[in-house]
Amino acid sequence: MNQPASAYFLEDRKDPNETHTLSVLVANEPGVLARVIGLFSGRGYNIESLTVSETEHQKHVSRITIVTTGTPQVIQQIKHQLDRMIPVHSVIDMTLTGKAIERELAMVKVRGTGEPRVESLRLAEAFRARVIDASTESFVFEITGATTKIDQFIDLMKPLGLVEVARTGVVAIVRGPESM
Repeated sequence: MNQPASAYFLEDRKDPNETHTLSVLVANEPGVLARVIGLFSGRGYNIESLTVSETEHQKHVSRITIVTTGTPQVIQQIKHQLDRMIPVHSVIDMTLTGKAIERELAMVKVRGTGEPRVESLRLAEAFRARVIDASTESFVFEITGATTKIDQFIDLMKPLGLVEVARTGVVAIVRGPESM
């Protein structure tokens, strides 16, 4: 016997999550970052990476770069809600521009002696990581690049004696002569 046509029998539609990098220009005044972060936490949105810095001192403008994950509808909702906030000058989805350059910096501390120590130096050279501190028992490497590159470097350092990692978060800028 056939089931009657009903919305209750439809399969749940799951849109895949996407990762987007949003660049938000805001007025550089007290409480702005807290309000922007409050928008995310109040609605249960996740922030994968967050960087903030004043970019135009004379105009008192700061840039907040946020990497977030969600369905296309959630990303669209985040952008609209950010755009409606009073201290926000503009919101640009760097992922959709297709012309963005994204970089991150990490400091990676590795402990080891003997062959693991030599191997960590070889891998650092292959990844163009710089030694910024060295002792007889450990190294601290500085590595910049795409998030995936840094993730790979960290994964390879784990079996060699990874001790600690400090990351800046993603910064992004659009290619070409025009500004945001």
